Amino acid sequence: FRFSSTSSTTHRIIADLIEKGANNADIHNHIYDTNSYERLQLLGCALNNLKVIPEYRTAYISLSQDELNKYNFKKGDTEGVVNYALSLEGVIFAAIFIEDVDQKIVKISFRSKGSFSVNKFARNHFDGGGHDNAAGGKSEISLKATVSKFLSIIPDYKNDLLNSYEV
Repeated sequence: FRFSSTSSTTHRIIADLIEKGANNADIHNHIYDTNSYERLQLLGCALNNLKVIPEYRTAYISLSQDELNKYNFKKGDTEGVVNYALSLEGVIFAAIFIEDVDQKIVKISFRSKGSFSVNKFARNHFDGGGHDNAAGGKSEISLKATVSKFLSIIPDYKNDLLNSYEV
């Protein structure tokens, strides 16, 4: 409900489900308010790894396979973590880099506010895509090399990042 793309039709469908007995509070609790101890520890690790590049209004997080293993990572445990970076005052572009040794890739999630298109950024540099303000990508080089690549590309987008309408 918090995204501008959510239509009135969506709200009407939800209203109909509630009228038919869906317990919206329980649904929300099971999705957003229930965490394991290890998942919260992983979140703490991710936030400890958070880096901010104020001159580019950018923040990013990286998680290595060793860090994921330490906290018994399960699919979904990093869902939404990139949004913590995006929530920082002054940040309009955020990324999370997650090492996946089994697949031999680094999974990347990008988020933005305003007019900066992470869809284009992901397509142009990280074999990905998505929406203007939410996209994903991947890299087949190491986690460290992927982050270095990201950091080397950001200056090329300085004007776009500084001119996004978000303050």
